[in-house]
Amino acid sequence: MENDGGATESNSNATTTTITINVKFSGSSIPISISPQSTIKELKSLLLPATNVLPRGQKLIFKGKVLEDPSTLVASNLSNGSKVMLMASQGLYQGDGPVLKKAQVVPSSRKDSHSASSSDMKKVPVKNRSERWKVTGVIALSECNLEAIPDEVWICGSSARVLVCDRNILRNVPIEISQLTRLEKLFIDANNLSDESINWEGLTNLKYLTVLTLNQNHLTTLPSALGSISSLRELHLSNNQLTGLPDEIGNLTQLEVLKANNNRMSKICEFIGNCHSLVEVDFSSNFLSELPETFSNFKNLKALHLSNNGMKSLPSKLFKTCLQLSTLDLHNTEITIDLLRQFEGWDDFDERRRSKHQKQIEFRVGVSRDFDEGADKN
Repeated sequence: MENDGGATESNSNATTTTITINVKFSGSSIPISISPQSTIKELKSLLLPATNVLPRGQKLIFKGKVLEDPSTLVASNLSNGSKVMLMASQGLYQGDGPVLKKAQVVPSSRKDSHSASSSDMKKVPVKNRSERWKVTGVIALSECNLEAIPDEVWICGSSARVLVCDRNILRNVPIEISQLTRLEKLFIDANNLSDESINWEGLTNLKYLTVLTLNQNHLTTLPSALGSISSLRELHLSNNQLTGLPDEIGNLTQLEVLKANNNRMSKICEFIGNCHSLVEVDFSSNFLSELPETFSNFKNLKALHLSNNGMKSLPSKLFKTCLQLSTLDLHNTEITIDLLRQFEGWDDFDERRRSKHQKQIEFRVGVSRDFDEGADKN
Protein backbone atom coordinates (compact mmCIF):
# COMPACT_ATOMS: atom_id res chain seq x y z
CA MET A 1 0.00 0.00 0.00
CA GLU A 2 2.82 2.36 0.83
CA ASN A 3 4.42 1.76 -2.57
CA ASP A 4 1.11 2.50 -4.35
CA GLY A 5 0.85 5.82 -2.53
CA GLY A 6 4.35 6.81 -3.68
CA ALA A 7 3.45 6.01 -7.29
CA THR A 8 0.33 8.19 -7.07
CA GLU A 9 2.32 11.13 -5.77
CA SER A 10 4.88 10.70 -8.59
CA ASN A 11 2.15 10.68 -11.24
CA SER A 12 0.65 13.86 -9.76
CA ASN A 13 3.97 15.67 -10.13
CA ALA A 14 4.32 14.46 -13.70
CA THR A 15 1.00 16.02 -14.71
CA THR A 16 1.70 19.51 -13.41
CA THR A 17 -0.74 21.80 -15.24
CA THR A 18 1.64 24.72 -15.79
CA ILE A 19 5.28 25.62 -15.52
CA THR A 20 7.00 28.99 -15.72
CA ILE A 21 9.55 29.65 -18.45
CA ASN A 22 11.74 32.75 -18.15
CA VAL A 23 12.41 34.26 -21.56
CA LYS A 24 15.29 36.71 -21.84
CA PHE A 25 14.65 39.43 -24.43
CA SER A 26 16.03 42.92 -24.95
CA GLY A 27 17.66 43.10 -21.52
CA SER A 28 14.66 41.88 -19.54
CA SER A 29 13.24 38.56 -18.34
CA ILE A 30 9.67 37.66 -19.31
CA PRO A 31 7.97 34.94 -17.20
CA ILE A 32 5.52 32.80 -19.20
CA SER A 33 3.18 30.31 -17.50
CA ILE A 34 2.39 27.44 -19.86
CA SER A 35 1.56 23.74 -19.94
CA PRO A 36 4.63 21.53 -20.35
CA GLN A 37 2.71 19.68 -23.09
CA SER A 38 2.39 22.88 -25.17
CA THR A 39 4.45 23.27 -28.32
CA ILE A 40 7.23 25.77 -28.92
CA LYS A 41 4.94 27.46 -31.47
CA GLU A 42 2.32 27.99 -28.76
CA LEU A 43 4.98 29.46 -26.50
CA LYS A 44 5.87 31.93 -29.25
CA SER A 45 2.23 32.98 -29.54
CA LEU A 46 2.19 33.80 -25.82
CA LEU A 47 5.32 35.91 -26.28
CA LEU A 48 3.75 38.07 -29.01
CA PRO A 49 1.88 40.57 -26.75
CA ALA A 50 4.89 40.95 -24.46
CA THR A 51 7.51 41.46 -27.16
CA ASN A 52 5.70 42.76 -30.27
CA VAL A 53 7.62 40.14 -32.27
CA LEU A 54 5.61 37.96 -34.64
CA PRO A 55 5.98 34.20 -33.94
CA ARG A 56 7.58 33.68 -37.33
CA GLY A 57 10.24 36.22 -36.36
CA GLN A 58 11.08 34.59 -33.02
CA LYS A 59 14.08 32.30 -32.54
CA LEU A 60 14.11 30.62 -29.11
CA ILE A 61 17.42 29.23 -27.87
CA PHE A 62 17.85 26.88 -24.89
CA LYS A 63 21.30 25.68 -23.87
CA GLY A 64 22.75 26.65 -27.23
CA LYS A 65 20.08 24.83 -29.23
CA VAL A 66 17.36 26.43 -31.40
CA LEU A 67 13.93 25.14 -30.31
CA GLU A 68 11.73 23.79 -33.12
CA ASP A 69 8.05 24.83 -33.42
CA PRO A 70 6.47 21.33 -33.47
CA SER A 71 8.31 20.11 -30.35
CA THR A 72 6.64 20.21 -26.94
CA LEU A 73 8.28 21.87 -23.98
CA VAL A 74 8.79 18.47 -22.35
CA ALA A 75 10.46 17.07 -25.44
CA SER A 76 12.69 20.14 -25.54
CA ASN A 77 13.80 19.43 -21.94
CA LEU A 78 12.20 22.64 -20.66
CA SER A 79 11.04 22.54 -17.06
CA ASN A 80 9.84 24.95 -14.41
CA GLY A 81 12.29 27.84 -14.14
CA SER A 82 14.12 27.14 -17.40
CA LYS A 83 15.74 30.17 -19.00
CA VAL A 84 15.31 30.67 -22.74
CA MET A 85 16.81 33.36 -24.95
CA LEU A 86 14.66 35.08 -27.61
CA MET A 87 16.28 36.49 -30.73
CA ALA A 88 14.06 38.54 -33.05
CA SER A 89 14.37 38.75 -36.83
CA GLN A 90 14.60 42.30 -38.13
CA GLY A 91 11.41 43.61 -39.73
CA LEU A 92 9.02 41.22 -37.99
CA TYR A 93 7.88 43.54 -35.23
CA GLN A 94 4.37 44.83 -34.77
CA GLY A 95 2.15 46.62 -32.27
CA ASP A 96 3.50 49.87 -30.85
CA GLY A 97 4.15 52.66 -33.30
CA PRO A 98 7.33 54.70 -33.60
CA VAL A 99 8.60 56.86 -30.75
CA LEU A 100 7.00 60.25 -30.95
CA LYS A 101 9.21 63.26 -31.37
CA LYS A 102 8.51 66.21 -29.14
CA ALA A 103 7.12 69.19 -30.93
CA GLN A 104 9.73 71.75 -31.83
CA VAL A 105 9.43 75.38 -30.83
CA VAL A 106 8.42 77.30 -33.92
CA PRO A 107 9.89 80.77 -34.54
CA SER A 108 7.43 83.56 -33.89
CA SER A 109 7.55 84.63 -37.52
CA ARG A 110 6.37 81.15 -38.55
CA LYS A 111 3.64 81.14 -35.92
CA ASP A 112 2.25 84.39 -37.21
CA SER A 113 2.38 83.44 -40.86
CA HIS A 114 0.92 79.89 -40.55
CA SER A 115 2.28 79.08 -43.99
CA ALA A 116 0.12 81.70 -45.68
CA SER A 117 1.98 83.40 -48.51
CA SER A 118 2.21 87.18 -48.82
CA SER A 119 0.08 87.08 -51.94
CA ASP A 120 -2.67 85.24 -50.06
CA MET A 121 -2.51 87.84 -47.31
CA LYS A 122 -3.05 90.57 -49.85
CA LYS A 123 -6.12 88.80 -51.15
CA VAL A 124 -7.53 88.50 -47.63
CA PRO A 125 -6.67 91.73 -45.76
CA VAL A 126 -7.17 90.94 -42.07
CA LYS A 127 -5.72 92.35 -38.88
CA ASN A 128 -4.96 89.16 -36.92
CA ARG A 129 -4.95 85.40 -37.22
CA SER A 130 -8.37 84.84 -35.63
CA GLU A 131 -9.94 87.06 -38.27
CA ARG A 132 -8.03 85.14 -40.95
CA TRP A 133 -9.35 81.86 -39.53
CA LYS A 134 -12.89 83.14 -39.75
CA VAL A 135 -12.45 84.25 -43.35
CA THR A 136 -10.74 81.07 -44.60
CA GLY A 137 -12.45 78.58 -42.29
CA VAL A 138 -9.06 76.90 -41.71
CA ILE A 139 -7.38 77.04 -38.29
CA ALA A 140 -3.78 75.93 -38.79
CA LEU A 141 -1.84 75.34 -35.57
CA SER A 142 0.62 72.55 -36.45
CA GLU A 143 4.02 72.48 -34.72
CA CYS A 144 3.33 75.46 -32.47
CA ASN A 145 4.50 73.78 -29.24
CA LEU A 146 0.98 74.09 -27.83
CA GLU A 147 0.01 72.46 -24.56
CA ALA A 148 -3.61 73.58 -24.98
CA ILE A 149 -5.79 74.78 -27.84
CA PRO A 150 -5.90 78.63 -27.65
CA ASP A 151 -9.17 80.18 -26.48
CA GLU A 152 -9.28 82.37 -29.58
CA VAL A 153 -10.02 79.21 -31.60
CA TRP A 154 -13.45 78.88 -29.97
CA ILE A 155 -14.34 82.44 -31.00
CA CYS A 156 -14.41 81.26 -34.62
CA GLY A 157 -17.56 79.30 -33.87
CA SER A 158 -19.50 78.24 -36.96
CA SER A 159 -16.92 79.85 -39.27
CA ALA A 160 -14.39 77.05 -38.70
CA ARG A 161 -14.38 74.20 -41.19
CA VAL A 162 -10.93 72.68 -40.55
CA LEU A 163 -8.84 72.54 -37.35
CA VAL A 164 -5.26 71.31 -37.63
CA CYS A 165 -3.30 70.81 -34.38
CA ASP A 166 -0.79 68.17 -35.45
CA ARG A 167 2.62 67.72 -33.79
CA ASN A 168 2.09 69.73 -30.62
CA ILE A 169 2.06 68.62 -26.99
CA LEU A 170 -1.69 68.91 -26.42
CA ARG A 171 -2.93 67.10 -23.36
CA ASN A 172 -6.67 67.46 -23.89
CA VAL A 173 -9.50 68.22 -26.30
CA PRO A 174 -11.96 70.25 -24.18
CA ILE A 175 -15.75 70.53 -24.30
CA GLU A 176 -15.31 73.89 -26.04
CA ILE A 177 -14.65 71.98 -29.28
CA SER A 178 -18.44 71.73 -29.58
CA GLN A 179 -18.57 75.49 -30.26
CA LEU A 180 -17.12 74.85 -33.73
CA THR A 181 -20.55 73.72 -34.86
CA ARG A 182 -19.73 73.50 -38.59
CA LEU A 183 -16.35 71.77 -38.23
CA GLU A 184 -15.77 69.19 -40.97
CA LYS A 185 -12.17 68.05 -40.43
CA LEU A 186 -10.21 67.67 -37.18
CA PHE A 187 -6.51 66.75 -37.20
CA ILE A 188 -4.82 66.10 -33.82
CA ASP A 189 -1.98 63.75 -34.77
CA ALA A 190 1.22 63.33 -32.74
CA ASN A 191 0.24 64.90 -29.43
CA ASN A 192 0.06 63.71 -25.80
CA LEU A 193 -3.59 62.63 -25.81
CA SER A 194 -4.63 59.73 -23.56
CA ASP A 195 -7.99 58.01 -23.04
CA GLU A 196 -9.16 60.64 -20.56
CA SER A 197 -7.86 63.57 -22.61
CA ILE A 198 -10.67 63.81 -25.13
CA ASN A 199 -14.09 65.22 -24.31
CA TRP A 200 -16.12 62.92 -26.53
CA GLU A 201 -19.34 64.70 -25.63
CA GLY A 202 -17.92 67.75 -27.36
CA LEU A 203 -17.02 65.73 -30.45
CA THR A 204 -20.45 64.10 -30.71
CA ASN A 205 -21.98 67.57 -31.07
CA LEU A 206 -20.01 68.13 -34.30
CA LYS A 207 -22.76 67.03 -36.71
CA TYR A 208 -20.76 67.85 -39.85
CA LEU A 209 -17.48 66.17 -38.87
CA THR A 210 -16.36 63.88 -41.70
CA VAL A 211 -12.62 63.42 -40.97
CA LEU A 212 -11.10 62.68 -37.55
CA THR A 213 -7.40 61.84 -37.18
CA LEU A 214 -5.86 60.87 -33.84
CA ASN A 215 -2.71 59.14 -35.06
CA GLN A 216 0.39 58.89 -32.86
CA ASN A 217 -1.12 59.55 -29.46
CA HIS A 218 -1.45 57.38 -26.34
CA LEU A 219 -4.94 55.95 -26.74
CA THR A 220 -5.65 52.45 -25.40
CA THR A 221 -9.45 52.36 -25.69
CA LEU A 222 -12.22 54.24 -27.48
CA PRO A 223 -15.59 55.01 -25.83
CA SER A 224 -19.03 54.02 -27.07
CA ALA A 225 -19.60 57.72 -27.80
CA LEU A 226 -17.49 57.30 -30.93
CA GLY A 227 -20.50 55.68 -32.57
CA SER A 228 -22.48 58.90 -32.14
CA ILE A 229 -20.29 60.80 -34.62
CA SER A 230 -22.41 59.33 -37.40
CA SER A 231 -21.23 61.80 -40.05
CA LEU A 232 -17.66 60.40 -40.05
CA ARG A 233 -16.29 59.23 -43.38
CA GLU A 234 -12.63 58.89 -42.39
CA LEU A 235 -11.25 57.71 -39.04
CA HIS A 236 -7.48 57.55 -38.54
CA LEU A 237 -6.17 55.89 -35.35
CA SER A 238 -2.72 54.64 -36.36
CA ASN A 239 0.22 54.35 -33.96
CA ASN A 240 -1.62 54.27 -30.66
CA GLN A 241 -1.96 51.38 -28.17
CA LEU A 242 -5.57 50.47 -28.92
CA THR A 243 -6.57 46.96 -27.87
CA GLY A 244 -9.80 46.98 -29.86
CA LEU A 245 -12.68 48.98 -31.28
CA PRO A 246 -15.99 49.59 -29.47
CA ASP A 247 -19.12 47.73 -30.59
CA GLU A 248 -20.63 51.11 -31.47
CA ILE A 249 -18.19 51.39 -34.40
CA GLY A 250 -21.01 49.74 -36.30
CA ASN A 251 -23.07 52.93 -36.04
CA LEU A 252 -20.66 54.71 -38.40
CA THR A 253 -22.55 53.66 -41.51
CA GLN A 254 -21.04 56.45 -43.64
CA LEU A 255 -17.45 55.51 -42.78
CA GLU A 256 -15.36 54.94 -45.91
CA VAL A 257 -11.77 54.88 -44.58
CA LEU A 258 -10.69 53.19 -41.35
CA LYS A 259 -6.99 53.11 -40.49
CA ALA A 260 -5.93 51.59 -37.18
CA ASN A 261 -2.56 50.10 -38.08
CA ASN A 262 0.27 49.84 -35.55
CA ASN A 263 -1.88 49.22 -32.50
CA ARG A 264 -2.37 46.25 -30.15
CA MET A 265 -5.73 44.92 -31.34
CA SER A 266 -6.22 41.16 -31.01
CA LYS A 267 -9.89 41.02 -32.00
CA ILE A 268 -12.32 43.04 -34.14
CA CYS A 269 -15.96 43.08 -33.06
CA GLU A 270 -18.58 41.65 -35.42
CA PHE A 271 -20.53 44.94 -35.39
CA ILE A 272 -17.99 46.44 -37.75
CA GLY A 273 -19.96 44.63 -40.44
CA ASN A 274 -22.57 47.40 -40.21
CA CYS A 275 -20.05 49.89 -41.67
CA HIS A 276 -21.23 48.94 -45.14
CA SER A 277 -19.71 52.04 -46.80
CA LEU A 278 -16.10 51.05 -46.05
CA VAL A 279 -13.78 51.34 -49.04
CA GLU A 280 -10.36 51.03 -47.37
CA VAL A 281 -9.36 49.28 -44.13
CA ASP A 282 -5.86 49.17 -42.67
CA PHE A 283 -5.36 46.87 -39.66
CA SER A 284 -1.71 46.07 -40.38
CA SER A 285 0.76 45.60 -37.52
CA ASN A 286 -1.66 44.46 -34.83
CA PHE A 287 -2.19 41.15 -32.99
CA LEU A 288 -5.03 39.83 -35.14
CA SER A 289 -5.38 36.15 -35.99
CA GLU A 290 -8.74 36.44 -37.73
CA LEU A 291 -11.50 38.84 -38.81
CA PRO A 292 -15.22 38.45 -38.09
CA GLU A 293 -17.35 36.89 -40.82
CA THR A 294 -19.27 40.18 -41.02
CA PHE A 295 -16.29 41.59 -42.92
CA SER A 296 -17.87 39.98 -45.96
CA ASN A 297 -20.61 42.66 -45.81
CA PHE A 298 -18.35 45.31 -47.33
CA LYS A 299 -19.56 45.42 -50.92
CA ASN A 300 -17.66 48.68 -51.52
CA LEU A 301 -14.35 47.46 -50.08
CA LYS A 302 -11.45 48.00 -52.46
CA ALA A 303 -8.36 47.79 -50.22
CA LEU A 304 -7.64 45.63 -47.17
CA HIS A 305 -4.27 45.81 -45.37
CA LEU A 306 -3.50 43.05 -42.85
CA SER A 307 0.29 42.73 -42.99
CA ASN A 308 2.33 41.97 -39.86
CA ASN A 309 -0.44 40.17 -38.00
CA GLY A 310 -0.85 36.58 -36.85
CA MET A 311 -3.59 36.08 -39.46
CA LYS A 312 -4.35 32.41 -40.10
CA SER A 313 -7.44 32.74 -42.26
CA LEU A 314 -9.92 35.20 -43.78
CA PRO A 315 -13.73 35.47 -43.66
CA SER A 316 -15.07 32.60 -45.76
CA LYS A 317 -17.13 34.80 -48.13
CA LEU A 318 -14.68 37.70 -48.45
CA PHE A 319 -13.85 37.12 -52.12
CA LYS A 320 -17.38 36.03 -53.03
CA THR A 321 -19.22 39.13 -51.73
CA CYS A 322 -16.58 41.90 -51.73
CA LEU A 323 -16.64 42.21 -55.48
CA GLN A 324 -14.67 45.46 -55.63
CA LEU A 325 -11.74 44.20 -53.56
CA SER A 326 -8.57 44.49 -55.62
CA THR A 327 -5.87 45.29 -53.05
CA LEU A 328 -5.02 42.75 -50.36
CA ASP A 329 -1.84 42.98 -48.28
CA LEU A 330 -1.06 39.82 -46.29
CA HIS A 331 2.70 40.27 -45.99
CA ASN A 332 4.14 38.65 -42.85
CA THR A 333 1.03 36.61 -41.96
CA GLU A 334 0.50 32.85 -41.82
CA ILE A 335 -1.91 32.84 -44.78
CA THR A 336 -0.51 30.98 -47.79
CA ILE A 337 -1.42 31.08 -51.46
CA ASP A 338 -2.63 27.47 -51.22
CA LEU A 339 -5.11 28.50 -48.54
CA LEU A 340 -6.34 31.50 -50.54
CA ARG A 341 -7.03 29.35 -53.60
CA GLN A 342 -9.53 27.35 -51.57
CA PHE A 343 -11.78 30.38 -51.04
CA GLU A 344 -14.83 30.78 -53.24
CA GLY A 345 -14.40 33.81 -55.47
CA TRP A 346 -10.59 33.74 -55.34
CA ASP A 347 -10.18 33.52 -59.11
CA ASP A 348 -12.32 36.62 -59.71
CA PHE A 349 -10.41 38.55 -57.05
CA ASP A 350 -7.09 37.48 -58.51
CA GLU A 351 -8.21 38.69 -61.92
CA ARG A 352 -9.17 42.11 -60.49
CA ARG A 353 -5.84 42.32 -58.69
CA ARG A 354 -3.91 41.46 -61.86
CA SER A 355 -5.91 43.94 -63.89
CA LYS A 356 -5.27 46.75 -61.43
CA HIS A 357 -1.55 46.16 -61.39
CA GLN A 358 -1.16 45.23 -65.05
CA LYS A 359 0.87 48.28 -65.94
CA GLN A 360 3.26 47.78 -63.03
CA ILE A 361 3.68 44.10 -63.88
CA GLU A 362 4.45 44.91 -67.52
CA PHE A 363 7.41 46.99 -66.41
CA ARG A 364 8.78 44.25 -64.16
CA VAL A 365 11.08 42.02 -66.13
CA GLY A 366 11.19 38.43 -64.95
CA VAL A 367 8.76 38.93 -62.06
CA SER A 368 6.28 36.11 -61.49
CA ARG A 369 2.61 36.86 -61.99
CA ASP A 370 1.67 34.61 -59.06
CA PHE A 371 0.02 36.21 -56.04
CA ASP A 372 2.45 37.93 -53.69
CA GLU A 373 0.93 38.55 -50.27
CA GLY A 374 2.72 41.90 -50.08
CA ALA A 375 2.52 42.94 -53.73
CA ASP A 376 -0.29 45.42 -53.23
CA LYS A 377 1.60 47.45 -50.67
CA ASN A 378 2.66 50.81 -52.02
